[in-house]
Amino acid sequence: MTVQSPDRSLSRKQRLQEKQRRQLAVVDTVDKAEVKARKAEAELAVAVADAVQVFGDERSASEGLDMPVEAIRRFVAIAASESDAADPVDPVGAAATP
Repeated sequence: MTVQSPDRSLSRKQRLQEKQRRQLAVVDTVDKAEVKARKAEAELAVAVADAVQVFGDERSASEGLDMPVEAIRRFVAIAASESDAADPVDPVGAAATP
């Protein structure tokens, strides 16, 4: 009597389908995590930009937050781009102002 592994009882097509299903599930999980990470980064960027305002400048915020100035600048830039994306300028309204 021979013992068959569970994978052997499945056809090649079924094994491939199962492998693809697991791969798609992992890709979906990674995609969702990336969205969460981008959202968290944007929230952190806004908090860092607020800290720069409270501390007065990037260097003081860097010291107060124990974060390199380069990181402060990066987060401030992210916050600015998030703000620009959230508040698009109306080209018609902008042209109408003197």
